[in-house]
Amino acid sequence: MASFLGSIEEMKKVFNKFDKNGDGKISRDELKSVLTALGSAPSSGEVDRIMSEMDKDGNGYVDLDEFVAFQQTNINDDDGEAQCGNKELKDAFDMYDLDKNGLISANELHAVLKRLGEKCSLSDCRRMISQVDKD
Repeated sequence: MASFLGSIEEMKKVFNKFDKNGDGKISRDELKSVLTALGSAPSSGEVDRIMSEMDKDGNGYVDLDEFVAFQQTNINDDDGEAQCGNKELKDAFDMYDLDKNGLISANELHAVLKRLGEKCSLSDCRRMISQVDKD
């Protein structure tokens, strides 16, 4: 099953961006912080809903296994077609798609990563895009 975020290594990198304190789990506050940094400004109820969808063991945190499982089970339906019903995934894509053309360019990726405090060059972003760009 293909993943929107790519390989497990790529998912670990994304997970680590959410896990600000590096304790191996994403707290509600860490989730809200990243969503806010990306420009989402989620309500308290939205953060609670997202956490409840991801936190399968109900301990109040999302560990790497739960994060990976959430990404993998919410990407494809039975026919392998991307689901449009996953609001969080669509919202995340839309946050990167700054010009709203349905594509994420290296420039858009670079702009969002800068907002998140990432220090990566535009050429790094081009390389990242080329790794996941299937066509």
